[in-house]
Amino acid sequence: MTATFGLGSPRLASPDLLRSVFRRHAAGVAVITAQGGSGPVGFTATSLTSVSAEPPLIAFGIGTGASSWPVISEADHAGVHILGEHQRELAATFARSGADRFGEPTGWRSGPQGVPVLDDVLAWLVCRVVARVPAGEHRIVLAEVVVGDSSGTGRPLLYHQGRFNGLRD
Repeated sequence: MTATFGLGSPRLASPDLLRSVFRRHAAGVAVITAQGGSGPVGFTATSLTSVSAEPPLIAFGIGTGASSWPVISEADHAGVHILGEHQRELAATFARSGADRFGEPTGWRSGPQGVPVLDDVLAWLVCRVVARVPAGEHRIVLAEVVVGDSSGTGRPLLYHQGRFNGLRD
């Protein structure tokens, strides 16, 4: 192993090391939604990625202990919403355990395939779930884009150092 001048001492892999490294990685903020038998569910995610343009596939991660997991584990479709910097409170609501995520002041409607679609986001997609891949205490959900809208305006919301932030020039 080669040390890099000016950096701290290397540490062996651990959950704390992984969390520490990824706190330094700025990530876009999304909210994932789905419709369950008892109503809509959703959660804030920074583990969203584009997988393929042809066919159009995305992936996101969710912990199997998350309150939304039972619905996501069986849903045929899920919504993906890219949040703007004006939506810090919305991101915090969907990240908070026990919050009434779809109550006031959250604006949303039932969209294609019955998926909850959030209002005033930068962009949204409704996707057909094609796989749920085990990954430790999480699942990686692979989904094919069915329909969406990228016409929202504003700047993206980012997550960095444990906080929601706006993009700086």
